[in-house]
Amino acid sequence: MTSKSAQFAALIGIDWASQRHALCLYDCATAKRESSILEHTPEAIAQWARGLQERFKGKKIALCLEQSKGPLIYALLEYPFFVLYPINPATAARYRMAFKTSRAKDDPSDAQVCLELVLHHREKLNPWLPHDAPTRELSCLLQHRRAAVDLRTLLTNMLRDALKSYYPQALELAAQDLFAPLGCQFLLKWPSLQELHKARKESVRKFYYAHNCRRMDVIEKRLDAIAQMTPLCRDLALLEPAMVQVRMLARQLLQLGGALKEYDSKIEQLFAQHSDALIWESFPGAGPTLAPRLACAFGTQRSRYQSAVAIQQYSGTAPVTEKSGKNQHWVHRRWARPHFTHQSFFEYASQSVLHCSWAKLYLKEQMARGKAYPTAIRALAFKWQRIMFVCWRDRVPYDETIYRQSLQRRGSHLARKLN
Repeated sequence: MTSKSAQFAALIGIDWASQRHALCLYDCATAKRESSILEHTPEAIAQWARGLQERFKGKKIALCLEQSKGPLIYALLEYPFFVLYPINPATAARYRMAFKTSRAKDDPSDAQVCLELVLHHREKLNPWLPHDAPTRELSCLLQHRRAAVDLRTLLTNMLRDALKSYYPQALELAAQDLFAPLGCQFLLKWPSLQELHKARKESVRKFYYAHNCRRMDVIEKRLDAIAQMTPLCRDLALLEPAMVQVRMLARQLLQLGGALKEYDSKIEQLFAQHSDALIWESFPGAGPTLAPRLACAFGTQRSRYQSAVAIQQYSGTAPVTEKSGKNQHWVHRRWARPHFTHQSFFEYASQSVLHCSWAKLYLKEQMARGKAYPTAIRALAFKWQRIMFVCWRDRVPYDETIYRQSLQRRGSHLARKLN
């Protein structure tokens, strides 16, 4: 991301909080500083922003804060005269400790630290360049969907643990995926083995048939197994609370299943209208899940990344080298990184091995050199990002034939082995 110097009417450092924000304003015309407190309400933020706009006649104002997303920065996006400089909290903390070894900390002083950074070190900071509105919406949907999938995994594990305590037979009778409609509806209808034994065979057979389980040999095998099953626990003091918990978790999983379908429908609709959809759909193994995530990782503004190294460093696939003296040399992964973006590239690299011959060969070579699977996948993701950057920069879809020809021109050993 490029950082261009600009003249500002004022500079502001903000220490944000959930209820009140500490502010420190520097007037560039008078070189005076002002400290204040801003209440975190939509009305107070709007009144404060309009007051600054009138005071400085709509000129640009640089604003530094320890936040790259959240309610405050979303509210500030409404005012185009703000140029936002989000910084890593570790940057502000170490800058503060450089001059306060006692580690004294307070909200007003933290606001002054943010002001000092944007006042004296603005050329080393990157102004925030937000994605266009469709990409931002798609990115939010993807992250929320991932959070819903994680929640589904958590609830499924809770449901599995609850069933193991009194009704382990349900793990087999409710099919492989407990979060599927068949499994949840089965547990809502028969939350215990005692309830299941009361049901007629025809009722259970119709249930499976209604939920698209129509192999009669499988159904009859389950019916015979049910007749021979013995309850693990008969104590009502334990059964009743467990049944309430199982019903609760099953209902939640059913609702999550409907929400995930809604997410998928909206993501598919938005991605179909994305200006770079054809580029990301062309990558082998991207599919309807990873292609939108790759599109959001790069965005649509070509000025965001000047080289492949920029996206590699931002996403955290590029390693970090630390040296001290002649003998100490340490290479490690990048700690500060957007985890969802980082995860997107790793998951795509892992998926590409199933659909791309050279990626599969490259992974085998890395592991033959003694690298662990995660390290080899990181190396493959690093390589894919170079290819993605060229396609994204030139606005052309990925072509396997063209890439193989480029490998042959460079005399790559991969080209020889693929042939």
